[in-house]
Amino acid sequence: MSSKGTANKDLIENFWREEIEFRRIRRESADWSFIEKQPPRIKAALEYYIETGDIRTSSKIAGLNLCVFRNILRQARIPVIT
Repeated sequence: MSSKGTANKDLIENFWREEIEFRRIRRESADWSFIEKQPPRIKAALEYYIETGDIRTSSKIAGLNLCVFRNILRQARIPVIT
């Protein structure tokens, strides 16, 4: 494999390692009691965000604008990791 191919492979592996770590942090930080009490769309959106980190799609699932959804993330103690 060329050095460019190895570098790309390393970047991809690093990306996935970080994604797994970010997901773990979101899961452990989340206030699950708060999440369980939310209406179905909000709960689904919070769970989707925890698993994917995709705030735009999560806010669409919730039917909320980004600003309002971020406020709910704060209430649920879910960190926004970029």
